[in-house]
Amino acid sequence: MTDLLRDKVVVVSGVGPGLGRSIATRCAAAGADVVLAARTESRLAEVAKEVDALGRRAVTVPTDITDDASATNLTETALKAFGRVDALVNNAFAIPPIMDLADVDLADVRAGFETNVLAALRLTRLFTPSLAESGGSVVMINSAVLRHSRRTFGAYKMAKASLLALAQSLASELGPQGIRVNSVAPGYIWADSLKWYFAYLAKERDVPPEQVYAETAETIDLRRLPEPDEIADTVVFLASSLARCVTGQCLDVNAGEYHH
Repeated sequence: MTDLLRDKVVVVSGVGPGLGRSIATRCAAAGADVVLAARTESRLAEVAKEVDALGRRAVTVPTDITDDASATNLTETALKAFGRVDALVNNAFAIPPIMDLADVDLADVRAGFETNVLAALRLTRLFTPSLAESGGSVVMINSAVLRHSRRTFGAYKMAKASLLALAQSLASELGPQGIRVNSVAPGYIWADSLKWYFAYLAKERDVPPEQVYAETAETIDLRRLPEPDEIADTVVFLASSLARCVTGQCLDVNAGEYHH
C-alpha cells in the first residue's frame, strides 16, 4: 500500500496511543506526510517519531479543536509546513456520559457534542479551501453505537448519529467542489483501553482475560476483534484514489459484529 497516498498530506485530529496513532502511521506507510493534532504534546512527539522512522515527514500541532483560535492555528501551520492538504481525518473524540438519557446532565451532553460533532464541523470548514484545491477528502471516525440502542448509550449514540448526519450533509455540500466526505464506524477496537477493560471484567469474574475475549469474539462473524491498524487501513482506502467515486458513505469495520 506504499503508493496509495504517495506524497499526499493528511491531517489527523485526536492523535493518541490507539486509533489516532494507527491512522497516522498507516497513512505514512502509504506514502503520506502527516499533520498530527491533539492536546497532549508528548503523545504527538511519540507518534511523530514513528512517522519519521517510516521515511515520511510529521508536523505536530498541540490543538484544542473546540477552540476557534487553536483550530485556526492548526490549519495555518499545516499549510505553512506543506503548502497543501489532501485529507482530513476527524478522529478526536470525547466519551459522553454513559447513563440513561432520563438521568444525564444536559451540560455533559452538550460538552460531548462540542468535541464529537461541532469540532469536526469547525475543522472541516477551516480546511475546505485547501481540500477543494487538492480534490481531497474528509474521513469522520464514527462508531458501531450507530447500530444499536442499548441502555446508557443514548448520549453517545446521539453524538455519533449527529456526526453521521454531518458527514452526509457535507458530502452533498462539498461534492461540487470535488471534496469527498465519508465515515468509518468501528466496533470493538483491540487496543490498550479495551484490553484494560477486559482484564478488569476478568478479575471481577475470576476468569482469565482470554476467556472474556473469546466470549466476546464468539458473537462476531470473524470470531475476533478488529485491531487499530485494520480500521486505519480503511481510512487510508477512503482517503486514496481507490475511493475516488465514494462519498457520503459510512463503512462499518467491525469483523461482522453488526451488518449494515
